[in-house]
Amino acid sequence: QVQLVESGGGLVQPGGSLRLSCLVSGFASEPYAIGWFRQAPGKEREGVSCISARGRIKSYADSVKGRFTISRDNGKNTVYLQMNTLKPEDTALYYCATDLRSSVSCQPASGMDHWGKGTLVTVSS
Repeated sequence: QVQLVESGGGLVQPGGSLRLSCLVSGFASEPYAIGWFRQAPGKEREGVSCISARGRIKSYADSVKGRFTISRDNGKNTVYLQMNTLKPEDTALYYCATDLRSSVSCQPASGMDHWGKGTLVTVSS
């Protein structure tokens, strides 16, 4: 059974940094693309970043380009999201997810069917 567990959230001041981790277990064989998503209060869940199975293909939402970096260590079964220059509008519950189908890209949130429980990021002074 596939499980995803996020960690690394917390309270940070504007301009600060955090690194989120997503520990993945239960894959039968080859790893899959993993996506980071976030949901702020009163808003829909949105895609933040995606990384392919081997880590060669990465994509970012326009709102985080140049500030966030996604990476993965398949030996540790972990996907990371390094978040720099954080802004108050980055405040949200952050989730990692996979659809267990694609090794290259991520579906929108509605198409992903394996989710972690999320880790809360709060950016405030």
